[in-house]
Amino acid sequence: MVGKQGRVTGKIGPGLVGEVMVPVRGGVEAFYAHPTVPDEEFPVGTIVIVVDYFPPRTVYVARALV
Repeated sequence: MVGKQGRVTGKIGPGLVGEVMVPVRGGVEAFYAHPTVPDEEFPVGTIVIVVDYFPPRTVYVARALV
């Protein structure tokens, strides 16, 4: 899971639990998402990288360099 690229589908930011769609097991699944840097924000559509994963459905993400 760590290192996979995903797309923000629910705004991520301070005090918010966002959502990202990440490709897994031949499909795409939704995960609750938080920023790795507490005050960072990611609007819907931003491409992110999974930095940390807490099963079953929580990830911490950083902005992808595309």
